[in-house]
Amino acid sequence: MKRVLLFLATNLAVMLVLSLFTSLLGVNRFLTANGLDLGMLLAFSAVIGFGGAIISLLMSKFMAKWSTGARVIESPANSTEFWLVDTVARLAKAANLTMPEVAIYEGEPNAFATGATKNSSLVAVSTGLLQSMTREEAEAVLAHEVAHIANGDMVTLTLIQGVVNTFVVFLSRVVGYLVDSFLRKGDQQSSGPGIGYMVTSMVCEVVFGILASIVVAWFSRQREFRADAGAARLMGSPVPMQNALRRLGGLHTESLPQSMAASGIAGGSKGWMALFSTHPPIEERISALGGR
Repeated sequence: MKRVLLFLATNLAVMLVLSLFTSLLGVNRFLTANGLDLGMLLAFSAVIGFGGAIISLLMSKFMAKWSTGARVIESPANSTEFWLVDTVARLAKAANLTMPEVAIYEGEPNAFATGATKNSSLVAVSTGLLQSMTREEAEAVLAHEVAHIANGDMVTLTLIQGVVNTFVVFLSRVVGYLVDSFLRKGDQQSSGPGIGYMVTSMVCEVVFGILASIVVAWFSRQREFRADAGAARLMGSPVPMQNALRRLGGLHTESLPQSMAASGIAGGSKGWMALFSTHPPIEERISALGGR
């Protein structure tokens, strides 16, 4: 329940901030008496599209800690925590990164990396993963997460999301305006957008949003392959990562909150739902590393 309430509250806050921002900039006035002001509409779409993605990125560490209950290890309290911090420090050094925050949380096997920049990142792992894997397999998972940070995946995914969001907002309103103009053809009494604009824009935003999510999911799957390859380089061999993936394939993994789904180590779907999956199937990931 806490995750749902936090998700709704965050999205409401983002929408309020963006609405205020577009009003201050004056870019929310793209509907004029002479029709659509495409330049103003594009500016409005960019603010909404990139604004939401960037705010989510800036809040990513806070959201991750809050929604999973992750506890940052300030002073290791036991041998497992000592090993965890030491391993991440060693991997970060090998990847030429600033030491990220290291956190642990209660839950079934999973792990994730997040943060607004390479120098302000977080690597978190669940107690279930640490209990279910050998040290070498767990180290490979940590290497995978460190590789995500080294690749700048969080920022790149945010930019991709911003671009597709911008086109979704822009195109849905253009189509809405064209449909509304067609429906009200010859109507000299009315001015401003009608119900056709509002309904069509809302429907198109949903449809275009679904299509856009396929593009974002495809990129997310590619970054998983790159992070697996990065883990193999950091480990000096693909075998530990292959073994970790095989282990994950046989475990019941816990889903992360929807806003963090792309950040976890686990995931993957088959069939047509694979188009919307943020992770490739385990078998494909092992195969890409040269395994069978």
